[in-house]
Amino acid sequence: MGMRFTDRGQAGRLLAGALPQFRGRPDTVLLGLARGGVPVAAEAAAALQLPWDVLPVRKLGIPGHGETAFGALATVNGRVVRVVNRPFVDALLELGIQQSALDEVVRLEQAEVERRAGAYPGPRLTLTGKTVIVADDGMATGSSMRAAVEAVRAAGAASVVVAVPVASLEAQTPLQQLADAVFSLFIPGQFRAVGSYYREFRQVRDDDVVRLLGTRRA
Repeated sequence: MGMRFTDRGQAGRLLAGALPQFRGRPDTVLLGLARGGVPVAAEAAAALQLPWDVLPVRKLGIPGHGETAFGALATVNGRVVRVVNRPFVDALLELGIQQSALDEVVRLEQAEVERRAGAYPGPRLTLTGKTVIVADDGMATGSSMRAAVEAVRAAGAASVVVAVPVASLEAQTPLQQLADAVFSLFIPGQFRAVGSYYREFRQVRDDDVVRLLGTRRA
């Protein structure tokens, strides 16, 4: 099946409609993965009357094939959490990719995720003791979301809820073990790229994130 969503904003509003139990709850906050999850989070948070914030993440891509991830990084409150697909990394090493090349990817992406964390205006939300809904525009492998969930737990969240408009079964299944709840509006039988489920799927830039953060209610 083809496109399901007009754009990320509409997807966020539809996602909010699937989460009425969280509407206006004082113990709940919503985070959007930077950068594509931020427009989703902004619209969902407005509909649910929840405070929201950004959660910087970076995929760890194979050298020369950056769209294929061997892991991901996420940062919350200055702490960077790394999630690596160890069996996949072992297979890459057997194929001749050097550990030093993978380490260099981690170094560069950690610098970028830390840069983004510093570039986005605060204040950051307190996550300790909160129910934290983590939203993105979709999950293909789920590596970025797994890193995000672990980072949010490390920040002291009482409960972590994953919410996305579209997900692959490959991503959904392990996250059901990692998060307290996972909400996906659409799980295709044969998953394609996340962008194929949107009519409009332009790249989200840093200035888009900054602009949306500036619209947050006090």
